[in-house]
Amino acid sequence: MKKNFSFTVALALAALVAGCTTPVAKRETRTEWIDRDTGHRVVQLSRDPGSESLYFNLNPFTPDGKKMVFTSPSGISVVNLQTLAVEKIVEGDKLHVIMVGHKTGKIYYGGASRTVFAVDPNTKIVSKIATFPRGQQVATVNADETLLAGTITERTDWGTNADFFDGGPNRRTDIERADAQRGKKGTMMEERLAKRYPMSLFFYNLATGETKTVNRGTDWLGHLQFSPTDPTLLMFCHEGPWHKVDRIWTIRSDGSDLKLVHQRTMTMEIAGHEFWSADGQTIWYDLQTPRGQVFWLAGYEPATGTRTWFNLQRNEWGVHFNVAPDGSLFSSDGGDDKMVAHAPDGKWLWLFTPELITDRSGGNVDTSKLIKAGVFHSEKLVNMAQHDYALEPNAMFSPDMKWLIFRSNLSGANQVYAVELAARK
Repeated sequence: MKKNFSFTVALALAALVAGCTTPVAKRETRTEWIDRDTGHRVVQLSRDPGSESLYFNLNPFTPDGKKMVFTSPSGISVVNLQTLAVEKIVEGDKLHVIMVGHKTGKIYYGGASRTVFAVDPNTKIVSKIATFPRGQQVATVNADETLLAGTITERTDWGTNADFFDGGPNRRTDIERADAQRGKKGTMMEERLAKRYPMSLFFYNLATGETKTVNRGTDWLGHLQFSPTDPTLLMFCHEGPWHKVDRIWTIRSDGSDLKLVHQRTMTMEIAGHEFWSADGQTIWYDLQTPRGQVFWLAGYEPATGTRTWFNLQRNEWGVHFNVAPDGSLFSSDGGDDKMVAHAPDGKWLWLFTPELITDRSGGNVDTSKLIKAGVFHSEKLVNMAQHDYALEPNAMFSPDMKWLIFRSNLSGANQVYAVELAARK
């Protein structure tokens, strides 16, 4: 990101007058600090430049909640969230983590060869699962680790730009890395949607090696996420510009019970960046009614059909939202003024406490099928003014709810950080 030279010089002079180093120099050397604007402690978890936490909806935690997986240019590592010690688990470049298994804690990952592996983070024993043909991309592992799920794209014109999108959320970060690329993302998405390549979902049985293919069509499919508790329930999306698609869907692993999660009710209404609650009871998603004007975090319970919407302010909108393991808190990773909210002061990590609006209808209105509305009460966690949102922070709560973990280029290089939820002021 280009910086204003005059502003930088003025900032440096002001810091010298105050008798301290410049903010830029301080960011380059510090690995722990108290955010002066929020009072919250921030700690750098990773060591190698170019390290990144996982995409916001991919499970990075071992089942005991004590360790978290992240990637670096040299491989896959885990950090002990109690001691903050880092250990390399797999050496190698161009490795991408699919997710950590909810049952065994194995790390499922792939590489340039399109082979999927699993590694035990305790023994470091690596098992090869399968090598998939080009166009077949594994995206998620189910709750009891009996199935992999992914997409099959039928095409003959594979090219570099298209590969950015067809590789799932881990490869989508290739587009997020630079402002120059970010400007092209909208055009790429329009062009990819218009291609109408035949696609389908597939389920790979880890015990038998059998592949089952379902839901074949020409919609652009992606963002696959198994329920963290129901081994047969898959959420996926129709990719593309959000105002042009009905995005969020669920389906069973046998191909049955295909359902649209959110049906728009107005023009230019958008919904997306969907994710599961930890208990698997609720699908949460960014909802805007219409696009860029009114902002909600919306929830849908597949088992009951119950809907809950929490309203938030323009500056509180985030590229990605998340929910704490017990459902009591939510987060937003903010955004810059180039993004859909065009927020004038949106470069913060936010913590939200939800409050439902009290129903005072007194039984005179049938509310059984109505949306439960609420609001978020917000708290700023980290000032992200020096962060370049070409890299999306992808914030997520630690299992013990002590930390909000995120990726950032605050120091100039991509690193993994955690901010303590309890303020130090």
